[in-house]
Amino acid sequence: MKQSNKISERIFSAEHLQSQIKWWRLINKTIAFTNGVFDILHEGHIKILSQAASFADVLIIGVNSDASVKRLKGNERPVNNQQSRSLILASLIMTDAVIVFDEDTPYNLIKSIMPDVLVKGGDYTHQTVVGADEVMANGGRVEIIPLEEGFSTTGIIAKIKSL
Repeated sequence: MKQSNKISERIFSAEHLQSQIKWWRLINKTIAFTNGVFDILHEGHIKILSQAASFADVLIIGVNSDASVKRLKGNERPVNNQQSRSLILASLIMTDAVIVFDEDTPYNLIKSIMPDVLVKGGDYTHQTVVGADEVMANGGRVEIIPLEEGFSTTGIIAKIKSL
């Protein structure tokens, strides 16, 4: 029998995530981290998250809070609130943990997690990935995943508005 009631247990507070990371490190699990808004989940997101999960034993996803999204993308975003976005991400098979962060960048979160692999989409370079220097100085690496052509939340929203 599937245990769908376990999905919400993959959404962590900062304190709980730190305890879980200690456990994963104790049992020698490698950790990958990626982040984003994930407002309207699409095929491009799934491909990046799947590939990110393949780089380590554990995948942690940082999700911009609603307030952070508004600051970054304007008052019409997010379309889906942070609880909804977190729950959808937590339900994915490749996801081990989801955490919401309120800053405009995940810099402090990355420093607290210190992942073995920091993963971003192809709209970034190694030089523009926040936290890359810290992760690499700690022996980790940065992976840039090519974007899927034709998939973007902004494009989906534009298409809906034109209907």
